[in-house]
Amino acid sequence: MAKDANPSLALRVTVESGGCHGFQYLMSLTNMSAISADDDTVFEASNGSGARVVMDEPSLELLKGSKVDFTMELIGSQFKIVGNPAATSSCGCGTSFDIKL
Repeated sequence: MAKDANPSLALRVTVESGGCHGFQYLMSLTNMSAISADDDTVFEASNGSGARVVMDEPSLELLKGSKVDFTMELIGSQFKIVGNPAATSSCGCGTSFDIKL
């Protein structure tokens, strides 16, 4: 955030139905002014970087215990959800998952 000189941005992580396994992770940058105090939960990094992740309540329920990771590979860089305890299976690219109901 400091590198981009825009401390008002946060990474929004949402879960929607779809994808090849039933649910899919969606990630986007959002402005902190667009966050709803009633509907969203904001997590802030404890390392002083100013990094923030925002989730709505339904997504938070499906992602409890997960971690957001940033990977840099030859094909590109991206944020990924890793270690989702609610996921029973996921696709090869890691963008969709299935849960046990």
